[in-house]
Parts: sequence; C-alpha cells; structure tokens
Amino acid sequence: DEGMIDEKEAVCRVDPKQLDALLHPTFDAEALKKAQVVGKGLAASPGAACGRVVFTAEEAKEWHERGEKVILVRLETSPEDIEGMQVSQGILTVRGGMTSHAAVVARGMGTCCVSGCGDIVVDYENKKFTLAGKEYHEGDWISLDGSTGNIYGEAVATVPADPGSGYFGRLMGWADKYRQLMVYTNADT
Repeated sequence: DEGMIDEKEAVCRVDPKQLDALLHPTFDAEALKKAQVVGKGLAASPGAACGRVVFTAEEAKEWHERGEKVILVRLETSPEDIEGMQVSQGILTVRGGMTSHAAVVARGMGTCCVSGCGDIVVDYENKKFTLAGKEYHEGDWISLDGSTGNIYGEAVATVPADPGSGYFGRLMGWADKYRQLMVYTNADT
C-alpha cells in the first residue's frame, strides 16, 4: 500500500506459517491494547481463546453443558482429557512442548493451546493456580493467544476468523495471480 514493494514481492515475504493464524479466531485489536500479559508459554496451537478456568476434563464438560466457555488448565494433558479438550475454548499446560499431547491434539482439533508455561503453580486440591503473583481460581476468566504464547489474566474479546475477506483473501488473491504450480489435496473437513 505504501508503494515500496509490489504484490509479488509481498507474497514472497510472507511466511506460510503466518497464514495459519488468520484461519483461527483472533483478539479484538482494541481490547488487546488494553489487556496485560501475565505469562508466556509456547505458542502450541494458533488462535485466540477466552474462557473460565477449569482444572479437569469432567469440569470442562459440566461447565460447557451449562453454556459456559472454558479454558482447561492442566499440568499436562493425557488421552483421558480428550472430552474436556473437545469442549474447551483453549488449553493451557504447565509442562510440555510443541509435540506434547496437548499441543498435538489441540492442533488437530483446531483448538487454541499454550503449553509449557513453567511459571504456573497449580493447586488442584484448592482449584486454583498462581501466575505472576496472582491467584486464579476455578471460574475466573483468562485468555490465551495460541499464536504468540501470551496469557492474559482477564477476558479479552475475540473475533472469529474471516478467511474469505480481509488480509487473508487479499494475499491469497495475489498468490493465485502469480503462482505457477497448483496443488490439490483431499479436504474432507
């Protein structure tokens, strides 16, 4: 838009991994400016999530059935947590990396995940965790940015992905204009 580079050069400068973030919900830009980062983990699965803290898969299901949006907070996830992971807006783990159970399953489901935030001290017995000197109890609002790994200790408004328009649509239009190769794949979902 500034006339410094052409469309073809712009397409070449975009890392394909950055496009993935545009296919998931993001935070509202104005709300994000006011939000304060309280912790950081690994950006394990892209997207933005806002919900109320729960500590078990069973609680996640119960809260979800009541119409609540939840963030599942675990030391690490295991296959037994899958039902809770499915109904959660996002998943936050203390341990684990980019190939941990939480990260791999969340990416497969298209769910936001921040993993490996070792600064969190979880107290399952009292249904709370501590981060950046503040306690967060079951039912408290938190927000996760799975594209940056940022954790916000409050509810931050999200906006749904809109891949058909905006920057994503514009960039893909340019890519179509200059491409020389077409790639086809099965796309059942």
